[in-house]
Amino acid sequence: MIKLLKKGWPLLLWCVMVTAQKPPKAFKAGEWLKFRIHYGFLNASYATLQVTNDTLDGVPVYHVAGHGKTTGFASIFFKVDDRYESYFDRKDYKPYRFVRKINEGGYTKDVEINFDYEAESAELNDKKHQKKMDFDIHREVQDLVSAFYYLRNNFRAEDLVIGEKIDLDILFDDDGIFKFQLKYLGTEVLRTKFGKVECLKFRPLVQSGRVFKEKESLTLWVSNDLNKIPLRIKADLAVGSIKADLDGYNALRNQFKIIMD
Repeated sequence: MIKLLKKGWPLLLWCVMVTAQKPPKAFKAGEWLKFRIHYGFLNASYATLQVTNDTLDGVPVYHVAGHGKTTGFASIFFKVDDRYESYFDRKDYKPYRFVRKINEGGYTKDVEINFDYEAESAELNDKKHQKKMDFDIHREVQDLVSAFYYLRNNFRAEDLVIGEKIDLDILFDDDGIFKFQLKYLGTEVLRTKFGKVECLKFRPLVQSGRVFKEKESLTLWVSNDLNKIPLRIKADLAVGSIKADLDGYNALRNQFKIIMD
């Protein structure tokens, strides 16, 4: 037995080191998140995100479907019916297909992007205007939805430094790849419908102008646990303000840490 242990200890040590270095996964198939969105004093809409296992051209992928829609009184003034979908690799989270189909008060888009990493190219199919465009890409590019899951699974809270930024290249529209930045602001305890939750606070840097009031108009709170789920998003818009709060969840991969009073 001692001889076997002596022979096997290097392999055992390697396994322990690999396990220790690899962070636990932040989500799993079946996860469902629901957000309640307020525009000013109006309870404007609800949005959901659902993760399922799927295959795309024989490749095992996660399929995330996001859907947002105005409800009640708010829909009288401004109807929204948005659908976002992403198919991304289960191992390295690189996207293979992205779908954006939206109707926001009559402003519509119907776009599909297919990523080809061998050709280092992505084809954007604008179905509304019946035109196609090709973009040069690299293996680290993300789409708008896959970026959210990639970040959840690829940063550790202990590695974050207040004031520093996380950079990511994202392709989701015919404007091409844009440089997304997420500035870390520190931790904050947030009071939610589920109880008090310690959060990591971020400031995504957005483009000011038609939608957002300023470059730093958006603030994001993410649970400071292994799930890293968004608890609240607040934004000052060019007209008014908007707030989204987590309203429901199901099938989280890890324990949701709630601070007991």
